[in-house]
Amino acid sequence: MADQPAPESGPKPAPVVIKKYANRRLYNTATSAYVTLEHLSKMVKEKIDFVVYDAKTSEDITRPVLTQIIFEEESKGGQTLLPIPFLRQLISFYGDSLQGVVPQYLEMSMTQFARNQDQMRVYLQNAFGFNPFQQFESMGKQNMAMFENAMRLFNPFAAGQAGMMPPAGHANGSAEPPKTDPSAAPGSDAAIDDLKRKLDELQNQLADLSKKS
Repeated sequence: MADQPAPESGPKPAPVVIKKYANRRLYNTATSAYVTLEHLSKMVKEKIDFVVYDAKTSEDITRPVLTQIIFEEESKGGQTLLPIPFLRQLISFYGDSLQGVVPQYLEMSMTQFARNQDQMRVYLQNAFGFNPFQQFESMGKQNMAMFENAMRLFNPFAAGQAGMMPPAGHANGSAEPPKTDPSAAPGSDAAIDDLKRKLDELQNQLADLSKKS
């Protein structure tokens, strides 16, 4: 039996049989090779169905093995899938009168989510002709940069706070401070006009970005 995902049409092949031995080693009977939890995780992502049996007792231990895979994935760090509030709620249902309903509800919810996810990927791929999630990430970075620029416009003295290097020729701070133009003081007509001009430029940039997206 080949270690291949099920075809889209025709009868569904029997699941691949994985045997777990006393030394915790996992043996793939389809490929006659020992595998790891990482390999089983890859099989799940490739939609290759499998069952795990205890080699000694022939007990079906698929559920605890899958749970162990989830534990390993959550322990890797980075982006996890199970929020702490969800885990707390899930634990609270053990022994509850609704415990028998929760598995069916979670299964139906995840099935529906996966179906919608596939449809969304196909729709966006056909609509944009590229991976839209990468584009969204790029647009998000551009929007964040524009937002930061806008914040600087409303806080014109931020650049003059602690940490700003003095201008050339005044490294020691002993020289006479540069003269300022009274017309550029905050609240003057020139300062207000300059602020309006910069806001108009920011709006034009956002409009151009919206057209490109």
